[in-house]
Amino acid sequence: MSSLSILCNAAVTAGVVSGVVAIVVGAILGAIIYKVVANNKIGRSKTNAVKIIEEAYAEAKSIKKESILEAKEEAQKIRDEANEEAKERRSEIQKQEERLDQREEYITKKETSLDSKQEQLENEKSQLEKSKLELNEKLTEQEQIKEQMLQKLENISGLTKKEAKDILIESITEDAKKDAGLIVKKIEDEARENGEKIAQDIVMSAIQRCATDLSSEMTVSTVALPNDEMKGRIIGREGRNIRSIESATGVELIVDDTPETITVSSFDPIRREIARLSLEKLIIDGRIHPGRIEEVVEKATREVERTIKEAGDNACNEVGIYNLNSELVKTLGRLKFRTSYGQNCLKHSIETSIIAGLIATELNANVQVAKRGGLLHDIGKALDHEIEGTHVSIGVELTRKYKENEAVIHCIEAHHGDVAFHSIEAVIVQVADAISSTRPGARRESFENYIKRLQQLEGICNDFKGVEKSYAIQAGREVRIMVKPEEISDTDAMYLVKDITKRIENEMQYPGQIKVVVIRENRFSDTAK
Repeated sequence: MSSLSILCNAAVTAGVVSGVVAIVVGAILGAIIYKVVANNKIGRSKTNAVKIIEEAYAEAKSIKKESILEAKEEAQKIRDEANEEAKERRSEIQKQEERLDQREEYITKKETSLDSKQEQLENEKSQLEKSKLELNEKLTEQEQIKEQMLQKLENISGLTKKEAKDILIESITEDAKKDAGLIVKKIEDEARENGEKIAQDIVMSAIQRCATDLSSEMTVSTVALPNDEMKGRIIGREGRNIRSIESATGVELIVDDTPETITVSSFDPIRREIARLSLEKLIIDGRIHPGRIEEVVEKATREVERTIKEAGDNACNEVGIYNLNSELVKTLGRLKFRTSYGQNCLKHSIETSIIAGLIATELNANVQVAKRGGLLHDIGKALDHEIEGTHVSIGVELTRKYKENEAVIHCIEAHHGDVAFHSIEAVIVQVADAISSTRPGARRESFENYIKRLQQLEGICNDFKGVEKSYAIQAGREVRIMVKPEEISDTDAMYLVKDITKRIENEMQYPGQIKVVVIRENRFSDTAK
């Protein structure tokens, strides 16, 4: 058993060794085979690489050849373009040289021509100098002949040169005046014939369409008393009540022998109205003492202020103006208590505004400017008792202060002719103002002022040379002047009427217009015996 085991072990060992040997031999053979295969692949790779290199070299040679050919072609193309451009440049240079040659030739000819003309001018200048000398000699000779002729004429006529000249100028002036007078008369007649009708139609239309109330009214300056006993109560013990009223209202109360009446005197119409209203309230109430007087005056002041504001608002609404400054509205309302020649200023302003708007509509002017100018034209009269200056200047300053339109301010400034008119609306406001203030029943004036105005009107007319007598008629709205026919000719009469009109405008203050009529006539009479 032991030998068998050994043999078996030996067999196993021999098998293992054989397997190992086989593996080693296989590995060696595999390595040899792999090397052979690898050498074959390397050989083929080298062959392929050589082939690729040869092909690349051949292709590079071909590319190089093509590049050289293309470069040669491009170079030839560039040379051709350069030659063409050079050819064009040479052609252009040649043309420029030809133009320069032509210009040089033209300049040369021009210089030759200028030299010729300069020589000609020199010759003409010499001729002119010579002619000038000859002309001066002839003028001197003519002057001498003229002086001799004038001397002979003076000897023949017995007049000096100045006297003859004056006679000639006077004759020509007289003829010119006559001709001018005839032309002026013809133009005035034509303008009057056409213009008066148009103006009358416009004014009549405006007046007919204006439906304001009669604005002439008396200023209330008296307060009626129920009985004479009330006078004593108003005066009070030792005059304390009347002093309290005067102190609180700023007016003067006049208590005289007039039965059942007290007169209120003040330059300020607002104060006068407050005093009148306070007295009426005190008389109705019956309690008259200093404390009650102050209370009633305060209430009357508030009531008058409210009335003023309402009057201003109503005036604006009546004429259709809704964007007026509130302070101007209040000031406008104060005109309710202001009068001019008996005409209520607020009603006059409303009427002027309406008439101005109607006329502006007819003339295609700015209606709003005309209406505002008409409403505000006398606004300065509301403050002329408090501020120095004319109502025109006060109105201009007041409206300018509250940023009123400059066109409206110009209407206020020019409505009495204080400045030149710059717009048709200003002229319309002046015309509307004249229509409102001069229509029948609008104003009244004292008899004394009326007589003085008529006397002044006739006196101005009588001051002119050649006037025989003058007569103021139609309440001073027309003056007729009789002239001496032996001193005033028809032409002189035409100039005389203009001179008288101008002097009346400069020296007199009057409402509306004054018509001036100059009458010249010859009367021949004889008596049959």
